[in-house]
Amino acid sequence: MNEEVDHHVPVLIVGGSLVGLSASLFLGRLGIPHMLVEKHAGTSKHPRGRGNNVRTMELFRVAGAEQAIRKAASTLADNHGILQTSSLTDDEGEWLFKEIDPGGGLARFSPSGWCLCSQNDLEPVLLKSARGLGGDIRFSTEMLSFDQDAEGVTALMKNRDTGAHTTVRAEYLIAADGPRSPVRERLGIRQTGPGDLFHNVSITFNSRALADAVGDRRFICCYLTNPEADGALLPVDNVEKWVFHAPWHPEQGETLEDFTDERCVSHIRRAVGDLDMDVEITGRAPWHAAERVAERYASERVFLAGDSAHEMSPTGAFGSNTGIQDAHNLAWKLAAVLNGWAGPGLLQSYEAERLPVAQATSARASARSAEHSHPGYAPAPGAGGGGGGRQGGVLKVALGYRYPRGAVIGADPAGPVVPEQMAMAGEPGSRAPHMWLLRSGARTSTLDLYERSFVLLSGAAEDAWHRAATSVAERLAVSLDSYRIGKDPHAELVPRTARTGPNSTARRRGARCWCGPTGMWRGGPRARWPNRRRRCTRSWPPCWTWPEGSHTPPAAGARRAPPWWRARRAR
Repeated sequence: MNEEVDHHVPVLIVGGSLVGLSASLFLGRLGIPHMLVEKHAGTSKHPRGRGNNVRTMELFRVAGAEQAIRKAASTLADNHGILQTSSLTDDEGEWLFKEIDPGGGLARFSPSGWCLCSQNDLEPVLLKSARGLGGDIRFSTEMLSFDQDAEGVTALMKNRDTGAHTTVRAEYLIAADGPRSPVRERLGIRQTGPGDLFHNVSITFNSRALADAVGDRRFICCYLTNPEADGALLPVDNVEKWVFHAPWHPEQGETLEDFTDERCVSHIRRAVGDLDMDVEITGRAPWHAAERVAERYASERVFLAGDSAHEMSPTGAFGSNTGIQDAHNLAWKLAAVLNGWAGPGLLQSYEAERLPVAQATSARASARSAEHSHPGYAPAPGAGGGGGGRQGGVLKVALGYRYPRGAVIGADPAGPVVPEQMAMAGEPGSRAPHMWLLRSGARTSTLDLYERSFVLLSGAAEDAWHRAATSVAERLAVSLDSYRIGKDPHAELVPRTARTGPNSTARRRGARCWCGPTGMWRGGPRARWPNRRRRCTRSWPPCWTWPEGSHTPPAAGARRAPPWWRARRAR
């Protein structure tokens, strides 16, 4: 490889689809310079990957992109539910579920909500936001090879328009380069799982007559179950533009060339139930669903994220959401290491936290695919459902997952990643509960507090903890925000209402919790402590102990930091 380096960056992102662009956005928000390279000429042109769950929208909210995304998605804002029918013209069909958020109950749990925004609409928003934060994003640029050493990664790039080669040196590399990831293959990281589930051809077409057949049934997706011509229909604008997923059987010798315009038109008409309906084919693209998870998420200074790390059934829209959440988890940890307030050992927690989530989520996605009898997918005998109701199961995965291991103190390492009951009670390793507060008179969610720093939440009367935390953070050069919640004049945050419920966990007076920049609880209070001592829990660096009520940090030798932290502090 050419030893002359043309560019030096802290982080190199390979792959500029949803996950890569999200990683760029999150790193940009944290002030980390980076370069993103994508071999294609621009963002996606095909409407796909449209379901953005609540947790993903919470992350985009904190990153400042939520409103722009919702504006881009406004055309489908009133589409909800999954319909199944043998014909759109002769059968009202059966709603597998009619509302994403029946009764509006989701507002109890989150300041955000689901968003139906297709990839071709979402990617330009992420691109604009990421570039606005200084992201160096280069399309038509392919990474040809890379090598890594103890200090970083050296990658060789090719501009596909000009043929020019450049060499980039980065401290870390994020591989968001898709399910066939050349980076993963280069690292020799194997995948586990059943493999391919089914193949489809995604057909985009125009038809005004179809809107009449659909009527007021504003669905996200309609499974058409005509045995002679089945498939899945998705609206693009509810008026003229549509997408149809037709089963494809390459194992039987079918090729993409077999899907001529004539065949596609005939298949769509028969599936809908109108043999005279106007249909204009505008595009087609093959795709497959699979269940695979990488055995490892990292190799020294290279990290997998998104489809390079995991593939899963599209049912439930878990795939891209899990990938975006990978990127968020990794971004703040890279920022902590690069900014000097954590050692490289923190990066080991990325795999420890995100790999089990992908395994559990992938299994849930396949179970839901079996429930929904997705066209082309024959579930294994005895395959079970997701549990807890169709939408309850999705919400349980989106908001209820936990990190039993990783950068967490107090979590049960033997506990399930996705519990059967979504308690939302703030256990260590779980997502922090949402509660509306007033901050300088303006309404804010507890989730809005978690982005750039660790956060200590305490009662308004807990001034000793507030001062102690601030002092320790200054001594350790750690990024920390400390907030007192209450009606006391010294409190930074005031509860907007006195109501408690699933979104505002009631705790005894004086409870204190630590939360990481991801909005996941990294430690919290315990019911009893011996010798009237309390523990102020932080995952990275380690927790300290001192007598209750004392605001004096412990002596330097009271509790030793692990070697990776001491090494970072010595630099």
